[in-house]
Amino acid sequence: MSMDSSSGSDTRKGSTRREFLVNTGIALGGAIVAPNVVLAQTGSRKPLKKVRIGIVGGGFGNGMAWHRHPDCVVQAVSDLREDRRNALVQHYQCSNAYNSLEELIKDPNVDAVAVFTEAPNHVKHALECFKAGKHVVSAVPAATSLEDAERLRDAVQKSGLTYMMFETSYYRQGTISARKFYKEGKFGKLFYTEAEYFHPNPPGFISPLWHDPQGKRTWRYALPPMWYPTHATAFLVGVTGERLVSVMCLGFNDGTEPYQNNSYKNPFGSQVALFKTNRANILRVGQIWRGAVRGTERAEWYGNKFSFFMEHPNGMGPVIVRTSGQIEKDDGGFERQMSEFEQYDQPMWWKTEMLPEPLRQDSGHGGSHNFLVHEFVDALVKGRKPAIDVYEALAYTVPGIIAHQSSMKGGQQMRVPSFDPSA
Repeated sequence: MSMDSSSGSDTRKGSTRREFLVNTGIALGGAIVAPNVVLAQTGSRKPLKKVRIGIVGGGFGNGMAWHRHPDCVVQAVSDLREDRRNALVQHYQCSNAYNSLEELIKDPNVDAVAVFTEAPNHVKHALECFKAGKHVVSAVPAATSLEDAERLRDAVQKSGLTYMMFETSYYRQGTISARKFYKEGKFGKLFYTEAEYFHPNPPGFISPLWHDPQGKRTWRYALPPMWYPTHATAFLVGVTGERLVSVMCLGFNDGTEPYQNNSYKNPFGSQVALFKTNRANILRVGQIWRGAVRGTERAEWYGNKFSFFMEHPNGMGPVIVRTSGQIEKDDGGFERQMSEFEQYDQPMWWKTEMLPEPLRQDSGHGGSHNFLVHEFVDALVKGRKPAIDVYEALAYTVPGIIAHQSSMKGGQQMRVPSFDPSA
């Protein structure tokens, strides 16, 4: 979903551009670095002069801007389907095309691989790339089971190679603003966040997402919504760095055929989870994939001094609410605190020097694609960890795996395991 463009807002008065870059974790020669990212000093993350990347997967992988990044060249492309493989060749103007990932990773001129394959195979394919000595950027989710999450973490640690997850919500324009507000302390105590990934499926489930051209079910057919949680969980974890430590989740079965008969044995087309964080804060995640809702990926951040609401699909633009110290009366005549309300002119951060000039174009998922391309390439060129490394990726992904388990147990509260190195 695109955001409204703007030339600025009152919330940015008094801050220099350099202060903004530092406060939101954007620094070091234009690199987009989260505040908690530590530069790699030693090990196998040796800086590359130019990243030679291979693109695997002509669905989501087609249409990115890898070839426009000044420090990147598309060295090879691959897809099992000839039509998608040809589309990759045409888009990236790369004639070096392989029939499979297994063939592409044998290419000695490929430094890194963008794994945009089906979700259940993300870990399998990432591990194959590591064995071939390739860095990896992977589409979401990072894993679909705890066992795969552990295998991925261990493989990254053992290989010393760079791994990054291509999570779009981290770089939506509203999320960049929220990260700025949080770093500046504007929220006060940020105690509650609501995150929504509403993606209602087409009537009759007739969609290229659910069936291939031959009518065969794809991996998305009746996938548990909470197995695909990162578009929502990133709105909190990617802003504050806190971790989700427990969850209770409920699911809704509307009785339609896909949820009676699928390979995942999943009865739920929609799920809603309530998470507790390691800072005793609250995150509500709504994964609504069935019903009368408008599609959106958005969040609302509630603080005791300041709250921020991303654009709502039902017509409300980005909004800021502040405590005022004044009193008003509700419709029953009782006193309550009155808060100040204002429209927020959402900056289009992709227009700024946060990106190299060739990437300063609007891109998919709220302007996030070009940020993600730059973050991965720049991390490899500078020999540093990317913002969404394997630990961050699993902090977005694993809570959804546990949430689905909770919903299958009628909403039982469950602990979310940590995959952080200090855990």
